[in-house]
Amino acid sequence: MAWFLRKKRNIITPTKNRKELPKGLWYRTPSGKIIDTEELKKNAYVSPEDGYHVRIRSQEYFEILFENGKFLEINVNIISKDPMKWIDRKTYEERIIDARKKTKLYDAIRTGIGKIKGLDLVISCMDFSFIGGSMGSVVGEKISRAIKYCIENKYPYVLISKSGGARIMESSFSLMQMAKTIARLTQLRDSRIPYISVLTDPTTGGVTASYALLGDINIAEPGALIGFAGPRVIRETIGHDLPKGFQTAEFLLEHGFIDLISSRTELKNNLYKLISMMI
Repeated sequence: MAWFLRKKRNIITPTKNRKELPKGLWYRTPSGKIIDTEELKKNAYVSPEDGYHVRIRSQEYFEILFENGKFLEINVNIISKDPMKWIDRKTYEERIIDARKKTKLYDAIRTGIGKIKGLDLVISCMDFSFIGGSMGSVVGEKISRAIKYCIENKYPYVLISKSGGARIMESSFSLMQMAKTIARLTQLRDSRIPYISVLTDPTTGGVTASYALLGDINIAEPGALIGFAGPRVIRETIGHDLPKGFQTAEFLLEHGFIDLISSRTELKNNLYKLISMMI
């Protein structure tokens, strides 16, 4: 049993007492590539080994995009009500409380005001960690208020989507946010203020069917799943196999649904260049 012990230089350490490496020190991508988490962070959470874009939260996007990671968050503590008195395995109120505890967020979107290379702008970013990034009344209200701020201050607007769609627990109230946000975006367009939509993995459901694909320019991250219903649901509905790569960012670019695929490492530069040409 000597191979279980370290005996060199009088060191005898049983395997059970060996110090483990800290959790999270390494990240394994779906293709099996392994990267140091510090290197991953420095590369905007994009694996240099295979280009895989790790799912990140609004805080990470703000740190990547805003100058020196500095921004002013607005419309912070808006909380969802329970208009339908929804109950499944838990009440909706309980789910909101649990989500707030786990994520330290008030809801599935945050809005920040800051600069990109000296250019003032407003960025709203969805958080998939909060009930699947679902769009409820708070999400719609925060987007509406962000757009209103942009109109009043003549700031370009960037919206980063990452969502499973409309929030079922709010029923028709969540679907009403589609019309609400589209109406606000119409006002933004009439004010001739740029709106750039960034679609990340995944962007689905009512979010895709409303504001996510209405940008003056629609940008997607590589490999992002983008669509209304999921591939399995569509396949079972139509009874046919789907084309290879169906609902990926690359497939949508080829078929004209989006305008540009941008690596997260180049997103800041691309946003600056595009907005600079539009204002």
